[in-house]
Amino acid sequence: MKVSTRKTTLQIDDFLDLLNLAAQLGDQKWQKEILRKLELHISNLTN
Repeated sequence: MKVSTRKTTLQIDDFLDLLNLAAQLGDQKWQKEILRKLELHISNLTN
């Protein structure tokens, strides 16, 4: 696996971990913020 691919995978995993934590805490505002940033991150990867 390339270093850039591995780094991207870790970044997405980090976002998902934070999203899971926000869900466990019941923090919907934080969940929306994490999702927005994850979508932006993924969008930047595909451009």
